[in-house]
Amino acid sequence: MSNPRSTAQIAGHPLHPMLVPFPIAFFVGTLAADLMYGHSQDMFWFTATEWMLGVGVVMALLAALAGITDVLGDARIRAIGIVWVHFLGNLLVVLIEAYNWYRRYDMGPDAVQSTGLILSLAAVLILLVTGWLGWEMVYRRRVGIADDGTV
Repeated sequence: MSNPRSTAQIAGHPLHPMLVPFPIAFFVGTLAADLMYGHSQDMFWFTATEWMLGVGVVMALLAALAGITDVLGDARIRAIGIVWVHFLGNLLVVLIEAYNWYRRYDMGPDAVQSTGLILSLAAVLILLVTGWLGWEMVYRRRVGIADDGTV
C-alpha cells in the first residue's frame, strides 16, 4: 500500500513542509525580540516584532493553505486523528499571533509589556506540540513521503 500523498506539491515535493519553517522562525524570532525589547526598551526590537509577526502570519496562512489542501486531497490523511489536533493547534497559533500583531498596532510598545510577551510565549509553546505532531505524521505515518522507487 502506498503512503498518503501530498496534494499540494511541486514535482512530487510537498509544499506544506517547505513553508512551515518560515512562520515558525518568525514566531520564535518574535519571542526573542520581545525578550530583547523587555530588557532594553530599544524600539528596534519592537519594530522587528511587528515585521516578524506580519510576515509570520502571512506565511502561516500560506502553509495552512498547502496543509488543508493535503488534508482534503487524501482520505487517509483525514483519517489520522492527530492531523486534526495539529490543524487546530496551528490555527490557534495563527489567531494568537494575528491578535498579537493587531495589539501592537493598536497599543504600540505598551502591547509587548502588557500581553505581547505572554502571547508570543504561548504561541511558541503550542508550536512545540504541533511541530511534534507534524513530524509524527511524517516519520511514523509517512504522510507526504514518496514511496520507494517513485518520484
